[in-house]
Amino acid sequence: MTFLTCLILGFAIAASGSIVPSFLNLTVVKFSLKSGRKSALYLIGGFATVLFFQANIGAYLSSILMKNSEYITSIQKVGIGILIILSINFFRMHFKKQKPKRKTEIQKSKAYFHGIGMSLLNTFAIPFYFTSISFLIGLGYFEYSPMNSLYFSIGSTLGSFCLYTLYATVASKIEHRLSFLAVRINFILGCLTGIVGLGNLFYLLY
Repeated sequence: MTFLTCLILGFAIAASGSIVPSFLNLTVVKFSLKSGRKSALYLIGGFATVLFFQANIGAYLSSILMKNSEYITSIQKVGIGILIILSINFFRMHFKKQKPKRKTEIQKSKAYFHGIGMSLLNTFAIPFYFTSISFLIGLGYFEYSPMNSLYFSIGSTLGSFCLYTLYATVASKIEHRLSFLAVRINFILGCLTGIVGLGNLFYLLY
């Protein structure tokens, strides 16, 4: 595969994943409003650094799975259990009474490392890349190799960086909308993980 093809695929996948409201998007918006756009870019740089490696891991795992299809059913069963547990946990977090949190100032010099720490907490990144790349491999649009994985990861890093930068740039205009979604994000994630988990369970049974 060519460098440009892998780059475009990585950019498109990461951009589509980053545009969905999440705690990372909300953090970018709040940080941009509090400390300015330049500081927010350091935060985004921390996000992008971790996402580069997460995309590589997702690509590697997808290549192993596609070559060993006999493990798919076992992995699906484990995945169903994890999704249902996650769904229950998200609903628990949504209905649990949240105590108001005090806002803490983050020094600009620590923004990059703060971004790395927060991105490491994003547990959906690797499964997202794993699923997306497996889908591309199944359709014949992506062929795994260390170089293709590297090119894809570069594209995904650029895609994430561009989308988060856009959030930082228009922070004042979208803060209210993201805040509205943020208080409901656990409920939304609970519904999504529950639907996917039950859908996979139904597929395995019937």
